[in-house]
Formats: sequence, structure tokens, C-alpha cells
Amino acid sequence: MASVATDPGFLLSTIGKGVNWARTRSMWPATFGLACCAIEMMGTGAAHNDLARFGMEVFRASPRQADLMIVAGRVSQKMAPVLRQVYDQMAEPKWVIAMGACASTGGMFNNYALVQGVDVIVPVDIYVPGCPPGPQSLMHGILTLHEKIMSGEIQRSTGIF
Repeated sequence: MASVATDPGFLLSTIGKGVNWARTRSMWPATFGLACCAIEMMGTGAAHNDLARFGMEVFRASPRQADLMIVAGRVSQKMAPVLRQVYDQMAEPKWVIAMGACASTGGMFNNYALVQGVDVIVPVDIYVPGCPPGPQSLMHGILTLHEKIMSGEIQRSTGIF
């Protein structure tokens, strides 16, 4: 009789790794497109770039159905409370990607009307640089987020484990 460790028919892993694998393969993004970066985000979901191969083919309009918020573009002071409300309505675990220079740091708009980085409103997990970043850059950011979740670098408390 072969041992469990050497038998190729057995798959050994931890429950946490299995849960993280499932989370990365079933992310549903909530769109929060505010400016020109939103056009590039839409292009990422188009057929040429095909986010469906990562299990993300449907952008959710309801925050209650989403677990990834992609903030694409500049955030005004008036929009900041709305962004926070959408974030608070998302189910745990949830992640945030700041797409573009304006979402990350305010970009070239250094004035009182715009938030100088969305990380003062919501916790940001991945920053995607560029003005505007292309679809390949956003896909790289999403895959980097997947790697961080799989490695356990990003932990979210759900109360399950």
C-alpha cells in the first residue's frame, strides 16, 4: 500500500490555501469609474483582453455583489463620501485597486476640490500607475492582487476561519 505523501492521487493542502484559491478565482469587481481611467477599465473587460479567464467577466453594479473595488480616476471631495459608502456596503473580504495617478496621488490636480489619493478614504491594496494606465497594466495589478491573496500577504477577517 502506498503512503499518502507519495501517492499521486492525493492532493494535500490547507483549508486556508483552498479558500484563498477560491477567492482569487471568483472576484467580482465593483466599478467606480470616475474619469478617463474608466475607459481603460472598460477596455480591460472587453473581448480583446478577456478578464473572463480570471473569473471576473461581470462587473457588478451593486456593491453587495462585489468584493473588489477598482477606483478608476480622480476622486472629488463631493464623491468621497459616496465612495466610502459603496465600500462599506461591499461584503467581506473586500479589496481595493487604485487605478491611475489621480486615484493614487491626485495626479496633476493638486487643488482643494480633489482627494489627493483615495487611500485616505478606503484602504488600498494595489496601486496601478499611469495616466491613464492601459488594460494590460490593470490586468497586471489584478494578477498581483491574486498573488498577494494566495501568499497570505493580504488577510481579511471574515469571521469564518
